[in-house]
Amino acid sequence: MDTTAPASARGEAASDAKGSFGSADCRKAKCIALTFDAGPGKDTPRLLDILKEKKVPATFFLLGRNHVVEHPGTVRRIAAEGHEVANHTWSHKILTGRKPGEIRAELERTQDAIAGITGRKPRLMRPPQGRTDDTVSEISKELGLAQILWSTTAKDYSTNDSALITKRTLDQAGRDGIILLHDIYEGTVPAVPGIIDALRREGYTFVTVPQLMAPAEPEPGTVYRP
Repeated sequence: MDTTAPASARGEAASDAKGSFGSADCRKAKCIALTFDAGPGKDTPRLLDILKEKKVPATFFLLGRNHVVEHPGTVRRIAAEGHEVANHTWSHKILTGRKPGEIRAELERTQDAIAGITGRKPRLMRPPQGRTDDTVSEISKELGLAQILWSTTAKDYSTNDSALITKRTLDQAGRDGIILLHDIYEGTVPAVPGIIDALRREGYTFVTVPQLMAPAEPEPGTVYRP
């Protein structure tokens, strides 16, 4: 499966492309994107407080069942505070090898649930475990969804040690990178302030995933991986 680096998309964008730069032009700034999967959950409001205090935009790949539908106020807040609201399927089923109707339902139900709360359907999705194929890509394209993978993972599903989560993230971080974290695990949200502060000291500017590839716009169906 071919993938496109956000930086490559940015470099190939036409001069009249209209992607939103947000607070930084990543053609010049040393940019990195924080992303959070599988929420919202009970710790997400605390995470939003941290991001607001530190003036950091992030991208949230939200799960429909037991998350979006149970925390509509948090979903509304994520959107209202300028973060990118994205799709992580309805029930976290692996999409590859499934029938097209099942894949479409996993994505479409979450699209509709988020739109019902925020008034907008997401333009990004992240397939569970990063597993995608031509069928997933085709359906994503039909639904207007670009597929976003990552370059950095703390594997925070395997530890509640905030110091270890911080170290793993910092060890892998690089310019134009996409950091994968989960705001549903106990050790993750406490690690976020230290991750932000350390990366800022290294000269990084935090952006959402679409801002990372501006002036290009995320292309539905395309798989992006730094």
